[in-house]
Amino acid sequence: MDPLALALLPGIGPKRLLELLAEKDPLLALKERFPQALPHLEGALARAKAERLRAEALGVRILGLWEEAFPEGLKTLPQPPTHVYLKGALEAPAVALVGTRRASPWALGFARRLARALAEAGAYVVSGLARGIDREAHLGALEVDGRTLGVLGSALDRIYPPEHRPLAEKMDLLSEFPFGTGAKAEFFPRRNRLIAGLAQAVIVVEAPLDSGALITAKYALELGKEVLAVPGRPTDENSLGANRLIQDGAYPVLVPEDALSYLGLKGRPKDPGLSPEERALYEALLKGEALPEALAEALGLPLGEVLGLLVRLELKGLARPFPGGRYGAG
Repeated sequence: MDPLALALLPGIGPKRLLELLAEKDPLLALKERFPQALPHLEGALARAKAERLRAEALGVRILGLWEEAFPEGLKTLPQPPTHVYLKGALEAPAVALVGTRRASPWALGFARRLARALAEAGAYVVSGLARGIDREAHLGALEVDGRTLGVLGSALDRIYPPEHRPLAEKMDLLSEFPFGTGAKAEFFPRRNRLIAGLAQAVIVVEAPLDSGALITAKYALELGKEVLAVPGRPTDENSLGANRLIQDGAYPVLVPEDALSYLGLKGRPKDPGLSPEERALYEALLKGEALPEALAEALGLPLGEVLGLLVRLELKGLARPFPGGRYGAG
């Protein structure tokens, strides 16, 4: 019989599933050991057939815990999924970049820049396709033609949030939820454990103390994975979670190169075509957001010249405007 049907039966978790599939006759073993599941068998067989047909139509692979192709990082989870739905292909080394949905402008810019650096260095950027930091992580990787994976808290045919559907079409996707399953609050911690299982390291960019990103970091630590965090202002509630991780031993990431060095990844050299003035301005932007007037004063340049340099750096993807007239590294 189809192993997926067994996986879809109520009360048959990963341990029982593997035990049944290890038997010479899984159906007979099911009847003998779990007779309470038999009334649901016909429905499970129909659902399994429908899931496979839907997956074929969408170009999705259903990978079972019983298969060699099942992601190795998910097999080691205390409670692995019985099967996952994958659109695209998984790659390594995978680095998760996570944070709050309600991110500060500086954190959004930093997340995108960090994702670009990771992707340029050959990392597979993993995140949750949520608003805020997750979105910037995926966009940053795609901007440099990198690969990125979105792990969903909904089915692959129910992209959440819906405004991220165009983004989802450009990247790899993974979910443990059957087709037609919409997003629910209780699904996101389950999603977070998959992110931790798939990645060799988790980087938290900005997260308050109640952020789901800290759940991902907790799972990563329990699995023996590396956890890194980007520090923020001590008075900023949005950074309290990331700061606490650093206090508890997470490696601090002050610039993208910190993460690359710690994880043994080699980034691309900076654009050699920058003029000395562009280089000086770019280095100033790396220190944080600033008004053009402040940048002009710090560099000892006329404001008009700095504004012109900012335009040139924007065109090169090295500068980015933020609310309030401030600029930061792109």
